[in-house]
This record gives sequence, structure tokens and C-alpha cells, in this order.
Amino acid sequence: MDDKPLAVFYQGVEASLKAALEDFRRTHVPRSRRIGDTNWEYLLTGSGDETVLFLHGMAGAWDIWWQQILALREHFRILSLTYPPVYPLAALEQGILALLDQEGIEKVHLVGTSLGGYLAQYLFSRQPYRVLRVVLSNTFPPNSLIARKHRFTGKWLPLVPEKILLHQFRKHVQRVIYPTSGYDELTRAMLMEMFQERIHKAHILARFRCVMESFPLRVPEVPLLIIESANDPLVELELRALLRKAYPDARVFTFPDAGHFPYLNRAQEYSRQLLTFLKEPVQLK
Repeated sequence: MDDKPLAVFYQGVEASLKAALEDFRRTHVPRSRRIGDTNWEYLLTGSGDETVLFLHGMAGAWDIWWQQILALREHFRILSLTYPPVYPLAALEQGILALLDQEGIEKVHLVGTSLGGYLAQYLFSRQPYRVLRVVLSNTFPPNSLIARKHRFTGKWLPLVPEKILLHQFRKHVQRVIYPTSGYDELTRAMLMEMFQERIHKAHILARFRCVMESFPLRVPEVPLLIIESANDPLVELELRALLRKAYPDARVFTFPDAGHFPYLNRAQEYSRQLLTFLKEPVQLK
């Protein structure tokens, strides 16, 4: 279970792609702001009259969206953040709203994946007047399936030592996430990095508890795009069907074989879908 040097994980990543990520991190320095008793890390960049708010999943941070940030930054202001280890969803909502207010951002386009997609639904259900458009990626609506499937997980998860827990997540990346991504080296490398150096047990516990939480869903009156993968190993077919049923008027784009992280391993097409959707003129009903 010994940790490996980060360079080992990135050995298989194409040299030009690895250099682009390194350059992005060097030229995009996140800010830190204390809200209440919690430090929030976030990037605010780009230009434009409208702002895109990126919400990552269980295994993520502000820069996991780096390829989309580069693709959209000339068209929109972009706010991408890292969740501190807080819960419930209301605590995330409170921090996000405080960031938006302090940065003078009134309304946003929400782009959320997995847990971030769940959080996006919570936000627009409670703050509909602050949302312009919504993109829900590789995610699920409020449901009873996940709670039933993981009804014992919440009991043993706090008991597992951090080193063992993170090791198990890295094994899951190697055995499940990596193959379903099409053996994409960037996906593997970034997630291995997350679970070795940037995500701790407190993050996992808080994010798990947010996923387990239920809330009343309000269908937004703004355009909505669902992005999904037919071979998503974490969002099973029944959950994807529930999401479509919850938003019958949503546009749906399906990757046939991109796994759970298409914004990493199908970044160009993913970014193209975002840009096309977010820049479309609003159709008056």
C-alpha cells in the first residue's frame, strides 16, 4: 500500500497533454477564501458577460475541469471550485452562494458531474432565480436506489483507516474506472493523484453523506442538457433512466464508451457539447 511518486502515474500520459496540464496549473492559480470556519479553494478566470460554475464529483477538485476551462474561457467567466469536507448539501450551498456574492456573480450556468450534478439539482431547486442553464453530467436525481445499495456503507466507512480507504479507491480506479474510460491515461493519472495527494478521508465521508441525502426536486424552467455515458460504471442504467424521466424536456447527449469521466477522456467533444448548448439563443416559449 506504499504511495507511489506522482510521476509514475503520469508516465503513460501523452507528452503534449501532460505539458498542457502542467502549463495550465502554472498559469492558473486558485484563490482561497474563508467562509465561516471553512476555507474554500476556487479558480475565477475567463471573460464574458455570463459565468459558468463547474461542480466536480466525488473524485475531483477545481482543476479536474481544466480542459473545459481552456475551451470556454474566451466565451465565459468561469468559477471552478473544490468542495471542502463539509456536509450536508445545505453547507455546500451556503459556501457556494457566499462565493458568488463575494465575487459579484448574480447568475450562473451550472455544469455538474456525478455528485456535482446532484448538487446542481439541489441548487436550482432552491435557488432557481440564480440559474441560467443547467448541464447534468453522469449523474442521478434524488432516488432510493443509491441509499438501498449503500445502506451499510455509511456505518463502516468512518471506521476504515484513511490509508486503507484511499488505497481501495485507487484500486477501484485501476480496476473499474480506467478500463471503462477506454484505458485513458489522463483519467487514470488525475484520479490516482486525487486519491493519493488531494482527497482525504474527511472529503470522502462528507461527499458520501451528501450523495445519501434526499431533497424535494424542482424542475427548472431553463434549458437543461443531460450528458451521459452508455458504459458508465458508477451511474447504472436505471439511474440514468430516472434522470431522463425527471427532466422529460431535457436534451440528452450520450457517449457510447466514455465511462464516468468523459470530460477527461473525451474532452474535445465534451467541451464542444457545452459550448454549443451554453451559447444557443434562448427559445421563448
